[in-house]
Amino acid sequence: MIKHSPTFSLDHQRLLDTLVTSDKLLIIQDLDGVCMGLVRDPLSRTIEQRYVQAARQLAGHFFVLTNGEHIGRRGVNGIVDNALAAPAQAREQGLYLPGLAAGGVQLQDRHGRVSHPGVSAAELAFLKTLPGKAERFLGELLGAPPYALAAAEVAALVGASVLDNLASPTLNINSLYQHFSEQPALYQQLQHAVEGFMAQLLQQAAACQLQESFFVHYAPNLGSDAQGLERVKYSTGDDAGTTDFQFMLKGAIKEVGVLVILNHYYHQHTGAYPLGADFNARQAPRERDALLQLAREHFDPAQMPRIVGVGDTVTSASRTLDGQTQQLRGGSDRGFLTLVQELGKAFDSDNCVVYIDSSGGEVDRPGLDAVHLQRRAADPGLEPWPAAEGISDPADPLGLDVVFCDGHGQYVTFFCSLAERYAGRTGAA
Repeated sequence: MIKHSPTFSLDHQRLLDTLVTSDKLLIIQDLDGVCMGLVRDPLSRTIEQRYVQAARQLAGHFFVLTNGEHIGRRGVNGIVDNALAAPAQAREQGLYLPGLAAGGVQLQDRHGRVSHPGVSAAELAFLKTLPGKAERFLGELLGAPPYALAAAEVAALVGASVLDNLASPTLNINSLYQHFSEQPALYQQLQHAVEGFMAQLLQQAAACQLQESFFVHYAPNLGSDAQGLERVKYSTGDDAGTTDFQFMLKGAIKEVGVLVILNHYYHQHTGAYPLGADFNARQAPRERDALLQLAREHFDPAQMPRIVGVGDTVTSASRTLDGQTQQLRGGSDRGFLTLVQELGKAFDSDNCVVYIDSSGGEVDRPGLDAVHLQRRAADPGLEPWPAAEGISDPADPLGLDVVFCDGHGQYVTFFCSLAERYAGRTGAA
């Protein structure tokens, strides 16, 4: 039985008008592919100054929730700095993007003050060793058969693929997908090799008495198996499949981050932390039903905002497992968007799930059929599913309420209009 029928609405003006009238509004937004284009090399990312200024106008009503990081050589803070006129401008004027990074364990305010609540020194020390290990692993792999690449090629590909994030070191193999685009079997073999390397890192963590500290996040993925382990989306030749292999702290899952953000939202608007001032992602339950129950028990319904969840990584694919065809649903934004949807039902707060089509970037992933959705806007009797192959399906419990088929640029324009109108209505800076 279908719990929720996605509407795939293209009526952005209606959404804008209704959000502007919301007295209590909370936007929880992913970053890559949403307000920035997806690129093969994260060091080449850019962000528009108008977006940064708009986020400041929505202070108190806007938080980011990303598996990337705020800080470091590949962090978003550096991208924000590059978008502004002066290096100190973001820190002085509160223009950094507030919210959670590294899946929920890296907390930042608008002035760039960063903390890692619930993370131990031993865990951070172990994570610090991983980029070097990843560079050695990938360099040796690519230099040997069947790849046997030249040393200069290996150095360039390793440099683009190993992300030296503080709290979520990552192997991003987008560049490798492009490099082996004419050899799909070789690329899939590479995916398997990287998956095996991540398993070795988990074993090394266990040997350091950190067996309960970490997990591996695959993006995009095909959901989780019966043991709760995420499934790699192996390339079929038509798309890149899983390109991000992230070594992350347990508890760093986006749906948990929703409650952490709500806790801070309530404090900003009521002066009290419903879940306590020290509540963090490492303390929270990870099952959606338990998270919903925690919210029901602690958050005052009268103060619950209308939450808008914005993401771009949602997958749905048919696969044969153990001789049976199954619909596997995943994507790094699916969990938090689903929790936003369920909180809206539980608190009758008219929450909204917004999906950004990021298929127009440098990273190969499924996209929406905008022409079909435009026909459906004129003829609501048309089913949306032919327009969402690889993203959603008729029995998908996650409803994508409003979609932006033209990608992050279209969304940024919408976001800036919302910020200007909302700040004008509320008198915000």
